Amino acid sequence: MKPPRLLRLALSIALMLGLAAGTAFSQTSDFPNRPIKMLVGFGAGGSTDVAARIMAQKMSQILGQTILVENRTGASGLIAAEDVAKSPPDGYTLMMASQTVLAVAPRLYRKAAVDPLKDFVAVVYCGASPLVLVVNPSFPAHTTADMIAMAKAEPGKIIFGTGGVGTTPHIASEMFQYAAGIKMTHVAYRGEAGAINDLVAGQIPAMFANLSAIAGQLKAGTVRALAVTSPERAPSAPDIPTVAETLPGFAADTWFGIVAPTGTPPDVVAKLKAAAQRTLAEDDTKKRYAELGMTTGGRTPIELDAYIKSEIAKWSKVINDANIQPMD
Repeated sequence: MKPPRLLRLALSIALMLGLAAGTAFSQTSDFPNRPIKMLVGFGAGGSTDVAARIMAQKMSQILGQTILVENRTGASGLIAAEDVAKSPPDGYTLMMASQTVLAVAPRLYRKAAVDPLKDFVAVVYCGASPLVLVVNPSFPAHTTADMIAMAKAEPGKIIFGTGGVGTTPHIASEMFQYAAGIKMTHVAYRGEAGAINDLVAGQIPAMFANLSAIAGQLKAGTVRALAVTSPERAPSAPDIPTVAETLPGFAADTWFGIVAPTGTPPDVVAKLKAAAQRTLAEDDTKKRYAELGMTTGGRTPIELDAYIKSEIAKWSKVINDANIQPMD
């Protein structure tokens, strides 16, 4: 092959590589140019769903593209998490995740196909919601101590519901039983909304729920709160005592964060993060979160990554201490 042909071939290759790089750049520099999906691994009306919809509404305005919230339930959020992990890492598929999905469920399900530390990149920490131990108004216990006494007198008789096996309310309730030395019977629902409906109807007497999901029923008086699980009383519900006032040191809450598939371009993550942080800084967002008993975020993606690691260690210890058995 003569030198001129080699030169032409080299120039052609360089041109193709340049065009490919330019195309890749344009695909990220004009992001987003179509609607974005934000998956939620739990049913509509639950705390994760509420957090997602608050964020999606304002972020859509900031980014100039609609963010569609999709609920894909099952396996404590792992079905949605697997879908996100397998999606193209282009920023158009996100997930509003909680520590249920990132720190608890992968440890609790034997067949979990998600590795939170490898499959996702953190976008932003959105906030947290304390849990609250609530009962039907007809339930005889009026304090945490009352419930513990009843459970000790008749082990297994008290039925409590949660939004699903492996959810934070479920694991927190197991931690509560372990700390109190009692035994209750768990009924798992496919999302908090169904459990809350049955609690109001008197089908179950008690449940651990996210304060953000049960706030409306508490205000209406259709359920009664015994205690919140935060270390200190919740600013939005200062009259509700903490579990720790009866069981010193007890603390649990549900935190929420937006994640994307690993490999998502850094500039795309940066745009999403900027839009999310602007949303969290809005007075309206802070107000809506506060009305639901939720705090707003403050952690950077790097800090969220570190926090996820610490939460995996924390909840793994709870699962081991309470002898919660992994599931298929």
